[in-house]
Amino acid sequence: MTAGPRLWAIVGATGTGKSDLALDLAEALRAQGNPAEIVNADAMQLYRGMDIGTAKLPVAERRGIPHHLFDVREVDQEAAVAWYQPLARASIAAIHERGGDAILVGGSGLYVSSVVYEFHFPPRDPAIRERLERELESDGLDALLARLRTLDPETAARVDPRNGRRVIRALEVLEQGNETHGAVLPEHPVLWHPRTRMIGLRVDRADLVERLDARVDRMWEAGLVSEVADLRDRGLESGATASRAIGYAQALGQLDGRLSEGEAIAETQALTRRYARRQVSWFKRYRELEWYDAPVGVDAVLEA
Repeated sequence: MTAGPRLWAIVGATGTGKSDLALDLAEALRAQGNPAEIVNADAMQLYRGMDIGTAKLPVAERRGIPHHLFDVREVDQEAAVAWYQPLARASIAAIHERGGDAILVGGSGLYVSSVVYEFHFPPRDPAIRERLERELESDGLDALLARLRTLDPETAARVDPRNGRRVIRALEVLEQGNETHGAVLPEHPVLWHPRTRMIGLRVDRADLVERLDARVDRMWEAGLVSEVADLRDRGLESGATASRAIGYAQALGQLDGRLSEGEAIAETQALTRRYARRQVSWFKRYRELEWYDAPVGVDAVLEA
């Protein structure tokens, strides 16, 4: 295999300890003289101010290790994977030029895939997108989803049926005469970087559910609703991506009186559990992924 710095990817469902392992791995590599650095692959941790609800690691707890692509978007800006991919790859290339390994960490499957695999995105057409957004508002998501099921059943089966932005993007691509990347991996994915090693963390389902439910409770106790109130003043509700984040949408509902605190917490817990299932299903398709039961010691990873 080609010599030179390595690209690590630490992935898995939310709540499995990816950030902790990334820190331990970076520290261990740096102790060996390898100036490793960390790159974010969590779509919502890209946003400045979205801290409690994304379980973003505070700067003071990053052990002095450089972290990249955290807090790089405002909540009223869109964060699309086609925008993210070149930035992440540029960060990784810069780390490699400094002689260190790059550690990509996060659970946003499409974002991870766009970096570690050769992943090309069809062009955008603002006019088509604007028309589809009007149709979404007038006809509803079900109508657009039904059209996608007719035109591209495979993509329709994999896309989140509650994510209007993803449904619109798939239809936008189809109308341009292109095949959708469809929120799915290429049939035969090819690694972007020759020295890539992917580590997946897993937790028993029952234990993970308990862990995720407790994490949501802690987010409310830590002041998520206050965080969301502040972000609303900074344009959260106008953001196409950030306003729909799990926990943030429910906190907005609580602030508006549409949900009680108990209902907001319960809905966030249910959606978080569902999201974790989708993450596990996504990463199971990575043929190169090495699975470890969490928590795992960094020595076990380095010695493998």
